[in-house]
Amino acid sequence: MSLFSPLTLPNGAVIPNRIAKAAMEENMADGDHAPSAGLIHLYRAWAEGEAGLIITGNVMVDARAMTGPGGVVLENDRHLDRFMAWAETSRSRGAQVWMQINHPGRQMPAGLGQETLAPSAIALDLGAQSKHFPVPRAMTADDIAEFERRFVETARLAERAGFTGVEIHAAHGYLLSQFLSPLSNRRADQWGGSLENRARLLIDIVRAVRAAVAPGFAVAVKLNSADFQRGGFSPEDAKAVVAMLNPLGVDLVELSGGSYEAPAMMGASRDARTLAREAYFLDFAREIAEVASMPLMVTGGIRRREVAETVIASGVAMAGIATALAIAPDLPRRWRAGKADAPALRPITWKNKPLASSAHMAAARYQLARLSRRRRTAPNVSPAWALLCAQVEGARRARQYRRWIGQRRAAA
Repeated sequence: MSLFSPLTLPNGAVIPNRIAKAAMEENMADGDHAPSAGLIHLYRAWAEGEAGLIITGNVMVDARAMTGPGGVVLENDRHLDRFMAWAETSRSRGAQVWMQINHPGRQMPAGLGQETLAPSAIALDLGAQSKHFPVPRAMTADDIAEFERRFVETARLAERAGFTGVEIHAAHGYLLSQFLSPLSNRRADQWGGSLENRARLLIDIVRAVRAAVAPGFAVAVKLNSADFQRGGFSPEDAKAVVAMLNPLGVDLVELSGGSYEAPAMMGASRDARTLAREAYFLDFAREIAEVASMPLMVTGGIRRREVAETVIASGVAMAGIATALAIAPDLPRRWRAGKADAPALRPITWKNKPLASSAHMAAARYQLARLSRRRRTAPNVSPAWALLCAQVEGARRARQYRRWIGQRRAAA
């Protein structure tokens, strides 16, 4: 199977090649927390780069619950025209375009000034950085029912806007991932305890979304292959959850790993001497493929064509690429032309892993900001400088968000 062979999904939709632009958090919403002109221009660059599948960065199902202060929110049709423009631009060269829909749970910055909800009242453990995330309130049954409805409504709106699918984010320590992990889910009711109970919300959301959208609209799930924390969500748990998803009409499962506490998804933030290869979740994917009836996608560290080809040759259906496409959005087209480009950011070898992870994300986001302004990327940017820029911009965005959410409350 070639990297440029089409993939037919279980619902019959066809992805034109096996390269996916994996989700990255852009934080480029406009003043209404809808897609900005800069965000749409960024996605034009990826569309022209000819990845077969483009997955958006986080789109929040609730304006009160944000992974970052400049995030896009889709909870009603008030600004649907801007989402339509986003979808149309992203699809302009034939890619499938999926909206990643998410709720942060306890991984919401304290600076946004909102109440934080989670399965249990357990705070993030980030050492000195823990103060940046408040202790969450344990969700009630009514909270859980509301958020299930919100995921479904956002999926419906994504379909109306012209996206070809949604990806339900249940990885990286966000809300659905928090329910799955016994470290963050200490509930004693129907959503806690056994893995079946901890997976209940995810399964119910997937089932409800699948029933609410057209058969040809893709429904995918992003799942941790492991949390990489002792006593957390394990590879055996991941296999069991994929088996639970098999009968629900899921079109693809993307496998990644880690969370804010254990940022395994940020391979470039780790000591390169411990990183034997790119595609560092591939071994987990091979194990999970033993039980999966839907196609799998692996994301994490891929930047060379031969590595992407190894992923596909191993039986994984899609190779998800994030950072390399932040640096070179035309990478798929270059690879198709026979070039051997392998984009990379400056290595980060800081001992503080959460801080290194933040710097890696900031350096990647620095590239996205330049692309959105029609400028060339700068992969050699200092991680410390990128992090400082991100902190300054984040503080500005947080002030803007607090004003915006306050105005919404006053108008309600």
